[in-house]
Amino acid sequence: MEPTFRDRAVIVGETLVVADLHFGRERSSNVELSLGSDASMCDRIGTLLEAHDPAEVVIAGDALHSFDSLPPGVANAFADLRESVAEHGAELIITPGNHDVLLDAVWDGPTPDSYALADGETVVLHGDDPPERSADRYLIGHDHPAIEIEGQRRPCYLHGVNAYRGGDVVVLPSFNELVAGVRINQMRAADFHSPFIRNAGAFRPIVRDEKAAETLEFPPLGSLREML
Repeated sequence: MEPTFRDRAVIVGETLVVADLHFGRERSSNVELSLGSDASMCDRIGTLLEAHDPAEVVIAGDALHSFDSLPPGVANAFADLRESVAEHGAELIITPGNHDVLLDAVWDGPTPDSYALADGETVVLHGDDPPERSADRYLIGHDHPAIEIEGQRRPCYLHGVNAYRGGDVVVLPSFNELVAGVRINQMRAADFHSPFIRNAGAFRPIVRDEKAAETLEFPPLGSLREML
């Protein structure tokens, strides 16, 4: 079953997958006024729930941002997210990431290291550590990919065919719009943090243009570098 790309998320069958929400990230930014990024993420997930009616929502790690304390408002924002998912009749599952050391403060639900989808092909996990199970497709986050085209940085997905242990790898961009993403144009495998990326040049950047309702798939990064 082929994935559908929408608003920094992926839909596979009846599962909606998002990664790197980094609730509380705004508190670490040099802004004097609230940008409402946490509330905006809840609204956007609500829109995706309305449009695709998934049976489950899986967060592929780094639901939270801070390592040492829970910023004001994060617990309420996370509660709003839980309520929105529940109201749509979906189950929320979180595969913890390296930032999720305080996850117990806001979440008492399922937290598997990796989560296998009902299609029998796909496993979701954060992507900072090697998986304990093999899969035909891995959906991961962690690296926050973005591609710069004509001076404009755009969050992107990265799709590698047979990229890890014979399985495809799809790297999701951060769902948080405050996270501009890491410019991947000239990055090699050693520049990525995830062990899933062994040959960066073989990964195809995919950009979702929500305004135009188009999903743009580019050539593999190895050949695309010469054009950028």
